[in-house]
Amino acid sequence: MTDIADTLLAFSEKLADISRAMILQAAREAMRIDLKQDDSFVTATDRAVETRLREEIGAAFPDHGILGEEHGSERLDAEFVWVLDPIDGTAAWIAGIPVYGTLIAVARAGRPLTGVIDLPATAERLTGISGRGAWHDGKPIRCRAGTTLADAYMTSSNPRFIPEADRAPFARLDGAVRFTQYGGSCYGYACLARGRTDLAVDAGFDAYDLFAPTAIIEGAGGIVTDWQGDPLDIHWRGCVVAAGDRPLHEHALTRLGR
Repeated sequence: MTDIADTLLAFSEKLADISRAMILQAAREAMRIDLKQDDSFVTATDRAVETRLREEIGAAFPDHGILGEEHGSERLDAEFVWVLDPIDGTAAWIAGIPVYGTLIAVARAGRPLTGVIDLPATAERLTGISGRGAWHDGKPIRCRAGTTLADAYMTSSNPRFIPEADRAPFARLDGAVRFTQYGGSCYGYACLARGRTDLAVDAGFDAYDLFAPTAIIEGAGGIVTDWQGDPLDIHWRGCVVAAGDRPLHEHALTRLGR
């Protein structure tokens, strides 16, 4: 498993090189913006990046499955499935706020194995192998441990993403932590993996939003589950709570009403 994880992560970084170059080039050009059925933004660049990454994966690993935000899924029952979000934080990308990134993960048997968060605007990259290690620009990183709930620094992407039914539990947790920073997109999960924050909590997400951050956070010693404490799988959609260590994670789950 070590050899295949290393191989998949190395190839993921090659894909991240491609996506970064495409995104930086597109940032210098006129942007075409559309709305999806759920009223979220999508651009021609989102679609073009995912198309290119899928072509590269198909040529190198024809037996692998793929799940992408823009172009759907294929062979989700394969042992290895690539999970892609070409631009996580498209609204931030449109506005020029430098917290967007490309998420590239590989799932094995439906669970996150390897992950890359590539951040073109800041020229940063986080990589990880679940349960084994995580790196920021090639240097090892660890989640921050030992923080109490009352002292915890939490991030959440956007309160508008939280469905009505989940807002009261979220508000209980929000009221219990020291501070909540909103709007960080995938950068918030990168900060958790680097030990800069303590919790990341969101709702209304899909597997392609979380598989890459999950592999990295789990590689950095953290924990990621849904609000019931169950691990994420390839078919997951819903609420997520990520924490720097298990005691803080348990306290967060209690506030969320598990």
